[in-house]
Amino acid sequence: MADGTTTNAQAEWPGETLDLFGPRRDAFSERYHLTRRGKIKRLAQIAGIARQFDVAHGLTPVKMRLMFEALGPTFVKVGQILSMRSEMLPQSFCDELAKLRADADPMPYEMVLETLSHEYGRPVEEIFDHIDATPLGSASLAQVHRATLITGEDVAVKVQRPGVRETMAQDVSIMRSIAKVATKVVSTAQVVDLGGVVEELWDTFESETDFLVEARNLAEFKRFCEPYKYMDCPKPYMDLCTEHVVVMDYVEGISVSRPDKLIAAGYDLKEIGTKLVDNYATQVLDDGFFHADPHPGNIMISGGQIVLLDLGMTGRLNMKTRQVMKQMIFAVAKQDTPALADGLLRFAGSANNPEDYPALLADLDTIVAEYGTVDLSELDIAAFITALTQLAQRHGIEVPSTVTTVGRALVTLEGLLDEFIPDVNMIEIISKHIATSKSPKQAARDELESLGVEGHQALHGLLSALSESKTAARMLTRGQLRVNMELIGAEEPMNKLSDMVNRLTMALIVVGLFVGSSIVYYAGMKPIIFGIPVVGFMGYVVAFVLSVWIVFDINFKRRKKR
Repeated sequence: MADGTTTNAQAEWPGETLDLFGPRRDAFSERYHLTRRGKIKRLAQIAGIARQFDVAHGLTPVKMRLMFEALGPTFVKVGQILSMRSEMLPQSFCDELAKLRADADPMPYEMVLETLSHEYGRPVEEIFDHIDATPLGSASLAQVHRATLITGEDVAVKVQRPGVRETMAQDVSIMRSIAKVATKVVSTAQVVDLGGVVEELWDTFESETDFLVEARNLAEFKRFCEPYKYMDCPKPYMDLCTEHVVVMDYVEGISVSRPDKLIAAGYDLKEIGTKLVDNYATQVLDDGFFHADPHPGNIMISGGQIVLLDLGMTGRLNMKTRQVMKQMIFAVAKQDTPALADGLLRFAGSANNPEDYPALLADLDTIVAEYGTVDLSELDIAAFITALTQLAQRHGIEVPSTVTTVGRALVTLEGLLDEFIPDVNMIEIISKHIATSKSPKQAARDELESLGVEGHQALHGLLSALSESKTAARMLTRGQLRVNMELIGAEEPMNKLSDMVNRLTMALIVVGLFVGSSIVYYAGMKPIIFGIPVVGFMGYVVAFVLSVWIVFDINFKRRKKR
């Protein structure tokens, strides 16, 4: 997930109408040329495909994947993103959606040349000496051609399909309208924030359709690879990259999905797998910038180096998140449930305070029993992260989406190794990396730096507290100080007490009505109905209704508690 990317989508959307086909056009619609007729046409197309897959009678994981593929690039991306969100979908659906690939029929060669000419504002011949007519690969978002620059460099040119962003914008606009209506009709806040999910999808779409983001990712990853002679990625030509075109070095090599060719070329599969996993652990746990989709098609061996391709989908973890992940992995290995709970709450931040902490510990005990009884070298980190994320969702604890992205990426990498390089134990390599990633001297230095930063923050906090206490003391001496107190955990007893007082009050009113009506009855006041004065009769009726209501309320709440 591209969580590190910031867009203006939220600033542009609030003005959009709730009506799916409303006549008003907001800034978002204007920017992407969305029309009412286009929305209706696209919605009809989506409905037709949904009927084709008989959505009304339920979806299996396979049917959902096939339907997303039929719906086009937007839903392929939606499926790929949802495959990393196991807290939103059952694991079987996530596993199936992870198989989504956005293969598509190639664009005509003339359209590619026209797009390049339009992007650069000059004839293609002034930049490229030659562009192969046959694409290296074609997907629903873009396709790649091999080319030669007029300066002689052998490059790969990734060209975005014209109109693909507008198509995605139209689909997202429809999703947003549906999410607004669904949120008003059905209370889903406790399950999933539909509006937030759509916003996150659009953030991802914008970053993946802005090829300048991918170009910057390539440049950053190229710098990351400099200390590692065995790792590399294509170099981007930043002066030739635009929002819809990426130009990078062409890499010719052998895919890791062809172990027979690698062996024939003299490569050691175990060495490749070990170095790949160890470097991936460095990306995730040490650097915090990692390739989020390490499937076989994105990993190639060239010139004795492991080359990672397609940096369009990346993830970022800040230092705090990386430290917490390490802490939690060791906590489960030591079967330390309180430390695991502490790490989970640190993940979520101080704002998240679980209502039932004992229940959280009990659920974490289950995870510890399942994953903490094996050696650290055998701990399935991907499955552990997935189980932990699902547990956090049940307890209303918000875990950063990048953590789920890490889990899904590790599952993808583990699947690659199991299929093509089975002699490599990914878990053992990552565990050793965690244990040996820092020398004692480096660990002490980092700890001193951390203590220095925390001490600096604590000192400023202390000075601020002293200033506040001075103000409080001045207000106290003037009789202006007021104290607001909140008794944690007192809500339920107070609610019960409030119900008791309300029922007692209603009972007194009922008794008063019965007594008053009886006095009126014996007084013989007129007019009379059914042999009872009208005022007394009305008093009896109201008293009876209130009595029935009290009895019903008591029984209803008792059954609800059961």
